[in-house]
Amino acid sequence: MKLVIIDRDGVLDAQGDDALAAPETWQPLPGALEAVARLNQAGWRVVLASDQSGLGRGLFEVSALNALHTRLHRALASVGARLDAIFYCPHGPDDGCHCRMPLAGLFEQIGERYGIELSQVPAVAARPEHVQAGAAAGCPVHRIGPADAAPDLAGVPHHAHLAAFADHLLSAPARAS
Repeated sequence: MKLVIIDRDGVLDAQGDDALAAPETWQPLPGALEAVARLNQAGWRVVLASDQSGLGRGLFEVSALNALHTRLHRALASVGARLDAIFYCPHGPDDGCHCRMPLAGLFEQIGERYGIELSQVPAVAARPEHVQAGAAAGCPVHRIGPADAAPDLAGVPHHAHLAAFADHLLSAPARAS
């Protein structure tokens, strides 16, 4: 199975928790939805992993998160794309959970759900702690965003945006399914 794990903020959109105050204002980054469609068309399952600490901090309700994800799913469908699943950590920064990034718990949940060795699952994120979580889980990690934004992640493959990451993934030698 070809599976890739992506983050939402900075990968699919430029917004964070503030988008949840008005989910109808959510907007994808240019080319991001089409990149997911290209991955899907090439046989990749795309799974989203995201920290949603605003839930644990009481900044928004699950209904707002669900509304945003409904908008996301519809936008993806409009270009022939889909997410196979959305995994999120609902805990606040001080809750001491294992699923909040940079810890690997969210990625481990994905590996368990799909019965796949995470060393075979590329992960891409914009935030350093999300890249670190993927690496802690054993995923081959990639970073999206400005080249100089995360000097502490030297050596992690960098791509300007999700479309460039998709180009990289789709041009890589075929993996065993």
